[in-house]
Amino acid sequence: MRLAQVRTAVAGAGALLLAAAGLSGCGLTSGSPLADSVQPGSIGKGRPLDGVQLTVTSKEFTEQIILGQIMGLVFKAAGAEVLDRTGIQGSIGAREAVKSGAADGMYEYTGTAWITYLGHTKRVVDPSEQWEAVREEDRRNGIAWLPAAPLNNTYALVANQANAQKYRLRTLSDVARLTKKDPGAATICGGSEFSVREDGLPGVAKTYGFALRRGNFKKMDDGIVYTQVAEGAACALGVAATTDGRIPELKLKVLEDDRHFFPNYNAAPEMNSATMRKYPAIADLLTPITKRLTGAAAQRLNARVDVDGEDPHEVAKDWLVREGFIREG
Repeated sequence: MRLAQVRTAVAGAGALLLAAAGLSGCGLTSGSPLADSVQPGSIGKGRPLDGVQLTVTSKEFTEQIILGQIMGLVFKAAGAEVLDRTGIQGSIGAREAVKSGAADGMYEYTGTAWITYLGHTKRVVDPSEQWEAVREEDRRNGIAWLPAAPLNNTYALVANQANAQKYRLRTLSDVARLTKKDPGAATICGGSEFSVREDGLPGVAKTYGFALRRGNFKKMDDGIVYTQVAEGAACALGVAATTDGRIPELKLKVLEDDRHFFPNYNAAPEMNSATMRKYPAIADLLTPITKRLTGAAAQRLNARVDVDGEDPHEVAKDWLVREGFIREG
């Protein structure tokens, strides 16, 4: 989902090397044109992007791919020729693509920008204030932020119902208590990024006073975490994204962040500034769509891919058509 914050000059140099590797090794030198026959619905009338060539990107997880497909299909309906370069591994590669102009835009999360890219450690509680702060500060990086969605894909710890009841887990403070009272039981499954990010395990452990045993954080692919937590054998707890459709499907309990540690991660179009200067109509195309992207809507869309096995592109197109934003044919 999001990548570890870079704090020192040495780490910054490493991030640049990683970014370069992402640009060359994660699909940014290739892509597939969107071949869909789609037309304007409530957006894109007059085809303001007729003849324009645009490239969209995203990170590699389900929600990001869906959002990238939504952006691409909207541009296509408005007349653009669209190159699909979604599904880039990690956060830095996709971000650098937009920043450099190798891609024109993606949906990014305000919390990721605030902490990972802009280097802040203090959480901005109000989502609107955080978006405004990100938008203003990121201008110097050649990034233009369009209005954010209600969708807030923040981190959470989840447990299955049996373990939540067994260990009396309702809040993250309860997890801290468990790490001290029964250290062997306090096992957490999560992705490798969460284990090193300041807005992940190091930060939450410091805020809540987790006394997590060495080896009790079990790194695994983000997608496997949900089934492992549902089974409850390999780990009592798991790191989840709050908009993931597997949470209601598997009846997992989301533990309350009672000290309000996790930042807001509202999704918003992150666009290359030069692209926005050339094609300002993009803002009018994306803003009404972004407003409809709620947390509940994201859970439903994500579940269609992660639970029902549908194709993210088709899920994105179906949603845009059902909402009346675009038409097929």
